[in-house]
Amino acid sequence: MTTDHPTTAGLPRRRLLKAAAGVGVAATGLTGFPFVQAQEKITLRYLGTAVNQDKKIAEKFEADTGIKIQYIPVNTDVVTQRAVTSPNSFDLIDTEYFSLKKIVPTGNLKGIDTRKIKNADKITSLFTTGMVAGKAVGDQGTAPKKVIYLEGEKSKVFAKAPTQFMSLIPTTYNADTLGIRPDLIKRPIESWKELLNPEFKGKAAILNIPSIGIMDAAMVVEAMGLYKYPDKGNMTKAEIDLTIKTLIEAKKAGQFRSLWKDFNESVNLMASGEVVIQSMWSPAVTAVRTKGIDCVFQPLKEGYRAWAAGFGLPATLSGRKLDGAYEFINWFLDGWAGAYLNRQGYYSAVLETAKAKMEPYEWAYWMEGKAAEKDIKAPNGELLAKAGSKRDGGSYEQRMGGIACWNALMDENTYMVQKWNEFVAA
Repeated sequence: MTTDHPTTAGLPRRRLLKAAAGVGVAATGLTGFPFVQAQEKITLRYLGTAVNQDKKIAEKFEADTGIKIQYIPVNTDVVTQRAVTSPNSFDLIDTEYFSLKKIVPTGNLKGIDTRKIKNADKITSLFTTGMVAGKAVGDQGTAPKKVIYLEGEKSKVFAKAPTQFMSLIPTTYNADTLGIRPDLIKRPIESWKELLNPEFKGKAAILNIPSIGIMDAAMVVEAMGLYKYPDKGNMTKAEIDLTIKTLIEAKKAGQFRSLWKDFNESVNLMASGEVVIQSMWSPAVTAVRTKGIDCVFQPLKEGYRAWAAGFGLPATLSGRKLDGAYEFINWFLDGWAGAYLNRQGYYSAVLETAKAKMEPYEWAYWMEGKAAEKDIKAPNGELLAKAGSKRDGGSYEQRMGGIACWNALMDENTYMVQKWNEFVAA
């Protein structure tokens, strides 16, 4: 998935002293949150997609710190474009790890000093070493471990080994698969190849965001036994041609009811029954379920396509705004925001602090794959799952340990987008 997700309103989506003027991050150390004097209120311009741009998060942060968050919601491509061309137009960026290959070489991002991040050493090993429960996960595409470290604060290149400076501090991540309507399909679905099964002619849909849709298509091509990619996240022109040819043939045969771009469109296609199998995001499946309709985020034997986003700082940020941005990142990793997002089906960067802010039965359902002891509700109170039900895909270890590839920016991205557009127009 990309982070073109819905705002969390209506969907499954601290307490600091006001100090004397001039007291900032360096003076307070890491005993608690670093704090910023709020005599003149700081407003942080937060550029990102709508995934983490939740009104409740901004309100809670302001209540705890006195610092305002001004959301600038745009789509994934525009986040990258702004980072490359207008780095002074934001104070904090929330972007996907695959975008870093475009952004970091410009020098527009400041390496984040992990000595100023209280919970840096507790960030999940999925990001730092590519491991879940001691086992390596698939790293085709832009796995975060490849791009999370920079050689220095002003570096334009990624470090090959861990350093003091991170490109992004992770916010949310997930492993995506196909969504299905089991009540309408009436048989087990176990493979990505089912997306192009003629049995579902006119009732299938694929995500129309090129860099992600082509990864889903590659999972299908491999599952069909047509080709095995050395790296699905960095295809050659010949591999792109093969993948797009497969999609065009399916489209001309009437396989697709829709090529969707909008989250709500994916929900409506599934809820109406017009589509029974499609590329889908976990919160969209949840949104269908809140309508009382059976919908499953289906684990598949070939594994998941993963995505991850994180906070970055513009290179020019300084003074109290820089202190405020570090304060927000520290607050975000301290548990309240992590628990809030976990309750919507995402995963948080520091599991330990989020767990401390969740009820044991919630943690057991969302993270351990256990049957819900009580009804599971979204942060807004909507019923997401009834007592006794289990989360699709099981535990964190099962789901994140089942990653096959990551969202990516290919070397042949321009050619890939051109070919994808041929598919859309076919």
